[in-house]
Amino acid sequence: MKEEIERLYEKARELLHLGDKDGFVYADDLSRLNKEVHELIHLLWNKKSGSIEEEARLCLAILMGFNGIMYANPEDEKIRCSVTDRTCYVLKELSSSLLKCQLLIYCYGEVDNDKLVEEAKEIMKGWERRELSAEELETVETLEIICPQPTV
Repeated sequence: MKEEIERLYEKARELLHLGDKDGFVYADDLSRLNKEVHELIHLLWNKKSGSIEEEARLCLAILMGFNGIMYANPEDEKIRCSVTDRTCYVLKELSSSLLKCQLLIYCYGEVDNDKLVEEAKEIMKGWERRELSAEELETVETLEIICPQPTV
């Protein structure tokens, strides 16, 4: 199952960043990725993972996928709600980490609870005195997109 989760994560990430490199989004690529992400979500959403970290990665991949796909239907909304509920449980069990920070941000995108953003920012404070990895930089950028700072 780990390979399937990683595949969904990578495809959702690719969908979310489609057009970032050259500014172009081709309809065929968008349609293919959209379909693939949607199918992977439906394949994985009701499976249980072996560890809390794997469960967190699964929830993250699914939330990222829903953030990127263009269409939804009533069944998708039920899945989204179910995964959001699972995510809230996982967040309570997960130790402070990049994965938890990512999950907090994408969960915030679903439930709009400021406490999630504050906890993500607390995790990011631990990153301040060192050079960030590519994944950490992407997480900071994602937070800025999902929860832009209010202008004064």
